[in-house]
Amino acid sequence: MASKKNKHWYDYLWICSIVYFALGFFNILFAWLGMIDFILPLIFAIAGGNKWFCNHMCGRGQLFWVLGRNLKCSRKKPAPKWMASKWFRYGFLAFFLTMFGTMVFQTYLVFSGTESLRKAIKLFWTFKVPWKWAYNGSVFPDWVAQFGFGFYSLMLTSTLIGLIVMALYKERTWCTFCPMGTMTQGICKIRKGGEL
Repeated sequence: MASKKNKHWYDYLWICSIVYFALGFFNILFAWLGMIDFILPLIFAIAGGNKWFCNHMCGRGQLFWVLGRNLKCSRKKPAPKWMASKWFRYGFLAFFLTMFGTMVFQTYLVFSGTESLRKAIKLFWTFKVPWKWAYNGSVFPDWVAQFGFGFYSLMLTSTLIGLIVMALYKERTWCTFCPMGTMTQGICKIRKGGEL
């Protein structure tokens, strides 16, 4: 992050990460705002051929930095080398995309009327936590809320993983294997004609 003298507006986007989870806690439809963190990095990588978003505008990465460095919640130890290895990064990306695809499929099932809305958050892709207070109906169809529950699950799980590795290792250890970071890095390499 920038020094205090060179602060920019985007150095405070970590606050948006906190607000995002707070809003989703009370109304799951706000989970859709997380799509910004999915779409913008790809746009920056495709249009600019760089990881400027990841390096400057990622609110989650900034949050890990603030908690780890400023609030001293990190041990600041080097992470195991395998976490930054190609096989782990692309393996985690494949796993993450599989979970995202499963979430989209469950949303489709609600959309098609095959299944009913499930008001639950799935932590670590395994543990279902009832989240009924976050949605009591709206003008939108149920599939919109189902996507919100699924997407909030992904965002919360990945943030918790990031917090765990932040506490155990260096502040932004999550960034070494973040699925969005891996995708944007791959796009940049393709644009430059390099190997993935």
